[in-house]
Amino acid sequence: MSVRKDRSLDELARVGNVAQFVSFAPGGGRAVQQFCRVAGYEPNYVFTTNREAVASLLSASPDGTINLRSFTPDNPRSRDFHYGIADVDEAYALAERLLADGLFVIANETVDVSDGGVSGVVQGGVIEFAPDDTPRCVEKEGTASLPIGWGLSILQRVYGFEPEIVDAGKGRLEFSIHPKPRGWKKTRTLMWEYEASDSVPANAGLAWPNRFSRHIGDKAFGLLVADVMGLPVPKTTVLARRVAPFSFGQPTGSLEVWTRTCPIEQEPGRFTTAKGWLDPFKLLSIEDPNNGSIASVLSQSAVQARFSGAAITDRDGKPVIEGTRGEGDRFMLGERSPERLPDEITADVERIYTETVSAIGAARFEWVHDGERVWIVQLHKGGTSSAAATLVPGEPAHWAIFKASLGLEELRHFLEGLPDDVGIRIEGEIGLTSHFADLLRKTKRPARISRPRLEAA
Repeated sequence: MSVRKDRSLDELARVGNVAQFVSFAPGGGRAVQQFCRVAGYEPNYVFTTNREAVASLLSASPDGTINLRSFTPDNPRSRDFHYGIADVDEAYALAERLLADGLFVIANETVDVSDGGVSGVVQGGVIEFAPDDTPRCVEKEGTASLPIGWGLSILQRVYGFEPEIVDAGKGRLEFSIHPKPRGWKKTRTLMWEYEASDSVPANAGLAWPNRFSRHIGDKAFGLLVADVMGLPVPKTTVLARRVAPFSFGQPTGSLEVWTRTCPIEQEPGRFTTAKGWLDPFKLLSIEDPNNGSIASVLSQSAVQARFSGAAITDRDGKPVIEGTRGEGDRFMLGERSPERLPDEITADVERIYTETVSAIGAARFEWVHDGERVWIVQLHKGGTSSAAATLVPGEPAHWAIFKASLGLEELRHFLEGLPDDVGIRIEGEIGLTSHFADLLRKTKRPARISRPRLEAA
């Protein structure tokens, strides 16, 4: 037998914060108040009249509007639903009409799902969430899915507070997180519904891009995952479009910074990465004037780089570690060839690679070594199709030649007008882990590297 929705909210409010509400039941020609949680009043305070109850709820609502939902006792799913009512007389009249039809009614404060926060579900040791949606986001594609410890840690880093979520055990808890105080307890976490369950522990489907990684930026999300995994990430401050600035990571000992644009989804080498502080507002106005490509700008503590490079999982599931002496920006852009790395540097990077893959599966990351430790400056999940001189496998009808010396932007333009049945042969020394290689892999177009000693590959 299902528990009535308003009774369920009353029980949930005993252990956590819920959206402010007042509920009513139809009864013999006069609606009767049932439960309530309104800021400034005792739990289940009984108002003199139903109109007073609606007026008090509306007055306490942070956005100055309320919603009305109706249901029957045998089915807690909503019937008529009215959103964002700002007038007390209109809200009261609607409630009275629904009650006269024999329906139960819950009036609650309107909560803006597009305020920069997230909504989601905790169940079986997994937390899933997305911005701009209700907890039903978990029924849609693109919801972030993480082990609950990682997910709560990421949310704490981004929003600056620990989400106030009760232990759901084997049950299912719907929640939302907000930048400003909400609910009858005026905190920034709301709990919406709890259902008991005997489900076994679940496995998180960690993958990005997802809706939350697009919300804060692809690089920012990957670095947050690395940080909550315990990998060394340089101190990073995220200046995002839709959430307040936040920071995470560890001091590197350097007073210098890198300014890194953070696109919604990875676009290898397209946007600015520069050593030193750049005006982020000017940068965004130039590189993303329509506000549709870059989610944030990162200010990241510099690392005194002795060696830099990248690591990927190749098509055989094995690591490919490449790099160069000093800073790695030119290497990643294909402007500098991979060098033979000292054995101890390779060994350090391989240890980080093994730790990463054991935690999240096949991965790609950019690294910097300061002579003592490896730092992660980008992390992406997933392997590649590359091996040896083959960047993307396949046998196209025709091959086009592109000289690596022309640069990454020229390659981007070159690819735009290329027929679908044409593959790419890159002439020059580029790394399998470079942005050059990443861009070609994203096109899924057959691509190979033509090096003097590997011309027949």
